[in-house]
Amino acid sequence: MNFKFSQDQEMMRDSAKRLLADLSTFTAVHKILDSDATHDANLWKQMADAGWLSTAIPEEYGGAGMGYLELAVLAEEMGKSLACTPFASSIYFAAELIKAAGSESQKANHLPKLAMGESIATVAYAEKGRIDAGGVQVKAQGGNLTGTKTPVADGLCADLAIVSARDDQGVSLYLVDLTAGGVSRESVATMDRTRKQARLTFNGAQAELLGQAGQGGALLEEVFYKAAALLAFEQVGGAQNALEMATQYAKERYAFGRPIGSFQAIKHRIADMFVKVEMARSSAYYAAWALESAPEKLQQAASAARVMGIDAYGFAAQENVQIHGGIGFTWEANPHLHMKRAKHLESLLGGSIVWRERLMRSMEAAA
Repeated sequence: MNFKFSQDQEMMRDSAKRLLADLSTFTAVHKILDSDATHDANLWKQMADAGWLSTAIPEEYGGAGMGYLELAVLAEEMGKSLACTPFASSIYFAAELIKAAGSESQKANHLPKLAMGESIATVAYAEKGRIDAGGVQVKAQGGNLTGTKTPVADGLCADLAIVSARDDQGVSLYLVDLTAGGVSRESVATMDRTRKQARLTFNGAQAELLGQAGQGGALLEEVFYKAAALLAFEQVGGAQNALEMATQYAKERYAFGRPIGSFQAIKHRIADMFVKVEMARSSAYYAAWALESAPEKLQQAASAARVMGIDAYGFAAQENVQIHGGIGFTWEANPHLHMKRAKHLESLLGGSIVWRERLMRSMEAAA
């Protein structure tokens, strides 16, 4: 079991760092925060040109044919830089569902567009705060959908949605062209305005079945575990950057003639941040290994990574604000950006309680 990334993967990391250092700065993030832009379109184009979107998409569908470890490397760097793009929605969720359940024609039609960045996709699974199949109330009848999904991450900029809906066979997944008739969307107020979310309302929208009817719940569960492992890397990256911000500020900010980092109370806060970040990193690495090499261990590994990622990022983001003191609470400063992103990533797949329960169930099953 080797937890080190390969030389090629580290080269990919270095390339990603350079691109994000140029384009995904705090200034760029504030620009998205203070505007009605749905995402950073220029950064998205540069990601597509660099081949990031095609990383784990098979070569026969226009992808690079690499794997999840490469996606994990990119995810960590995007988390550090607070990248304002629909990468998770389009690649971790939608592309993975199409790969897993799509027909040959569906894969050939949609995956090349996602790989090239010509299309943005999202997955609409949440209804009134519930993400499980039992909460699905959107109806599918005769190839048409009726109902509302909210919140839908990146639903304002997506061209394509994979929607969970209830039909005669149970809960199924449907492909919906969001630019066609029968679909309306409106912005939903959320904490993180750099990753905007939407309310999608379907009024007889034309839909195409994805996978087998009645298997939507199982397909979503499978992709949730994959996405949890990759989102854990975004959380680790964000937590690491929050730790670095707090450490740097503690060295530069003086009080009573000394750097505040020399005071024991600040030292302890930073030490606690470091411990949580490293624990989350270890769990994320194990989840990446399971995702790539041991799928039978993925549920337990991804659940643990999800729990540790939520804990580490939330804690590091909060402590970063506290260590920055009064300025840390201001809109113009940067610490609050990580706190908001931590809440966004936590909300995507359910919070810590949900994933602790999943972890316990997976441990019981393994025992």
